[in-house]
Amino acid sequence: MIASVPAMSSRFASFALQCSMAAMMIGCGGGGGEVCTMDSQCASHFCRADGTCGPVESDGNSGSDGSGSGSGDAGMMGLCTPNHDGTISANEVPLAAGKMANYRIATSATWNTTGTASGSTRTWDLTGALSNDTDTPVALQAPAGTWWANDSGFASATYWTTLQAGSDLIGVFHVDSTGVTLLGVVSPTGSYPYTEITYSPPAKILAVPYKAADTWTSSSTVSGYVSGSVVNYTEKYVSNVDQTGTMKTPYGDFPVLRVGTVLTQAVINTTSVYRTVRSYAWTAECFGTVASATSTDNETNAEFSNDAEVRRLIP
Repeated sequence: MIASVPAMSSRFASFALQCSMAAMMIGCGGGGGEVCTMDSQCASHFCRADGTCGPVESDGNSGSDGSGSGSGDAGMMGLCTPNHDGTISANEVPLAAGKMANYRIATSATWNTTGTASGSTRTWDLTGALSNDTDTPVALQAPAGTWWANDSGFASATYWTTLQAGSDLIGVFHVDSTGVTLLGVVSPTGSYPYTEITYSPPAKILAVPYKAADTWTSSSTVSGYVSGSVVNYTEKYVSNVDQTGTMKTPYGDFPVLRVGTVLTQAVINTTSVYRTVRSYAWTAECFGTVASATSTDNETNAEFSNDAEVRRLIP
C-alpha cells in the first residue's frame, strides 16, 4: 500500500490545475495591427482574439462593422469577437495546439485575491510588480511525436503544456464541446526516473458553457510513476464561477468570470486527506484565462494572499 504521495506529485498536481486554466489563453493570429482589448479601440470595430485590431477593410468579404461575418479576416482566422453576454461558450475558449500567449508569473508572492467590491461585481488589479516576477511565453503543443503519445491514457490528447514556473513537468489535456479535462502529467522524456501519471476518469478542469454561479465537480484516481516511484491516490476538483467583474492586467482591462477551484488529494478508500489547494482563474471571452492565482498548500481561507503562484497576461 502506498503510505503517502511524494511531495513532488502533490505539488505538480496543484499546478496542473492552475496551469490548465492558464493554458486557456489567447490564440495567436496573423497580420498584426494596433494592440487592443476591446472592439471600440479599433477603427474597424473588431479586436481580434490575438489582441490586435482587424483591418478596416479585409478583401471585401468582412462586414463593414468589422464583425468578420463573411469569409474575410475573422472567418478565415477562426477567431472570435467577445459578445459580452455573461456566458463563456466553447467557441469563446481558444484552446488548440499551436496557441500561445505571454504571462508575467510570480512565485511565492503576496497578492490578495479578494479584489475591490463595487455592488455585485469586483475589480482586481494585477498591473503592478510582484515578488519573483518572470515574463514567460506559455504555449499549447501538439502531442504528436512525444514519448507518451502512443500510451492509451493519452490517446485523446488535444494539447500539452508545461506546468509550474521553473518545472519541466508537462500537463496533458483533452478539449471537446463539453470543456477541458486533465488526462495526466508526464516528464519531458521517458528516461528513468521518469514521471507518467494518468487520471481515471480524466479530471474536469473546465465545463463549458459557463456563467456566474455555475459549478462542476470531478473525482479521479491518479496512478503511475513520479520520478520512478509508484503512486496511487485520488483527487477531487470542485469548481464554482463565484465572482464577476474586471481584471486589470499589463495587457489591458478585461470583463471576467472568476472560476474558483478547490483540489483535494486523498488516500484511496479512506478519508485521509493529503492536502488541499485553492486556485482562481479570471477568464474572459475569446481570451481564456487572463490571470490566475494558486494558494500554498492547505489554505483554509476562501480568499487568500499567500500565493504559490500568480500569473497575468502581458503584451
